[in-house]
Amino acid sequence: MTRLPVDADAIRALADILVETGLTEIEIAEGDSRIRVARAPSVIQAAVAGPAMHAAAVPAPAPAPAAAEPAAVTDFTQHPGAVKSPMVGVVYLSPEPGASPFVLPGQPVAAGQTLLLIEAMKTFNQIKAPRAGTVTRIFASAGVPVEYGEVLMVIE
Repeated sequence: MTRLPVDADAIRALADILVETGLTEIEIAEGDSRIRVARAPSVIQAAVAGPAMHAAAVPAPAPAPAAAEPAAVTDFTQHPGAVKSPMVGVVYLSPEPGASPFVLPGQPVAAGQTLLLIEAMKTFNQIKAPRAGTVTRIFASAGVPVEYGEVLMVIE
C-alpha cells in the first residue's frame, strides 16, 4: 500500500475554517486524496449524551413564542443583527437536557459566544455570535428543525 504525503498546510487551513465557521468537521477530496478534519468540543460531547430526551426536557413555554410570531420571523430576515442558520438541522438551546440555555432574551453576548447548537447528521454544531450585543429575540425552539438561512435570533 502506497502512503500519500500529508499536506500539513491543507490540514491547518481546514482547521482554521472549522474555527471560523463553528463547524465540527470538514472534508475535501481531490482525485484519490481525501482530507477530513474534525473536532469535538466538550460541550458538543455533552450534548450527544441524550439528544432524544433533550426535546422532552425543554419547558413547555419555550416553543410558544415562536409559534405565536411566525410572521415576525420574515420581518427580521434583512435585520443587520439577524443570526441565520448556516445549515439544515435540529436546534438545541442548551448544551444538554435540563441545563440552562446558552442565551436568553435581554442577555448581552460577546462575539464568538455559543448561542445554540444545530444537530445535522448526528453532529452537534455550535452556532456562535457573529458580533457582540444584546439578544433581543429568539425565534428558534428547542428540538425543532430549521432550514438554511432561517432567522434563529436577533442580536442588537
